[in-house]
Amino acid sequence: MVVLCHSQEQAAQVTARLAERLAPRGLAFNKDKTRIVHLSEGFDFLGFNIRRYPDRKLLIKPSTAAVRRLRERLASETRTLRGGNAMAVIAALNPVIWGWAAYYRTVVSTRTFTALDDYMRKLTCKWATWRHADNPKRWIAGRYFGKYCTFRNDHWVFGDRDSGACPVKFSWTGIVRHVPVKGAASPDDPALAAYWAERRERVKPPLDRYTLRLLARQDGRCPLRGDHLLTADQPPQFPEQWERWWLQVTRQAIAASYLARHGRPGSPDGDQTRLVHASCQRGLRARLSGKPALQLQPARPLRPA
Repeated sequence: MVVLCHSQEQAAQVTARLAERLAPRGLAFNKDKTRIVHLSEGFDFLGFNIRRYPDRKLLIKPSTAAVRRLRERLASETRTLRGGNAMAVIAALNPVIWGWAAYYRTVVSTRTFTALDDYMRKLTCKWATWRHADNPKRWIAGRYFGKYCTFRNDHWVFGDRDSGACPVKFSWTGIVRHVPVKGAASPDDPALAAYWAERRERVKPPLDRYTLRLLARQDGRCPLRGDHLLTADQPPQFPEQWERWWLQVTRQAIAASYLARHGRPGSPDGDQTRLVHASCQRGLRARLSGKPALQLQPARPLRPA
């Protein structure tokens, strides 16, 4: 719990009153985790650091402890996968990167994302060098680094040469500022159900602009079944929940379907590409098997931002 007050004396008084109200219920503050600090010193809360800087700006950033935990996890994952191939590294790192970036995309994270991308480049270089210790660095760079993300003009992206897959970068996630709640609106107020539903619908999922454009053109619905591709429920609240959300989207929820024209595969552009439920795509392919005129190219998972 965070209590913001104008002075330390006021904060002490508020804390004392809260303690008195909690005591009859058998609850008490954890003294090891409770402290009163000036806003200029800053404090950590739910993985964020909240601090008022000398220029009077109040900034919320990823906390140093959260960044350190992420770096340790990424390093541990790459060390564990030294015996695997590039696809195994990509499959293991993508949900972690995407989930963490989606959680912190609403605060001041641009510099943190850039620094983490540099750290990921060093980790993947180290992984590739360990796996091919007898090969020169030029050969390693040519095999594992290139312009794997066709939607971005970045020629230094780690990827798998055979499949063309690549891990996402933190900086590919755009910063989206949080919109303050109107007045004292409470999500528990039944009279404001429409207001909160509208807010949830306005929240764009952390997908790339190309995918968001297709979703907008389709009104967010699957053209095969008519249902919403992504539900407008309350978004995940923690990085781990974003990881599970991302895995569900890329493996189960939606896929890009390239329609065939005149017997030739279509290109991934706005005219020939649509987003469908992966389950609907599999069912359609099963029904259309044996009908060359309506062949569909295999659905591919959504490309990260």
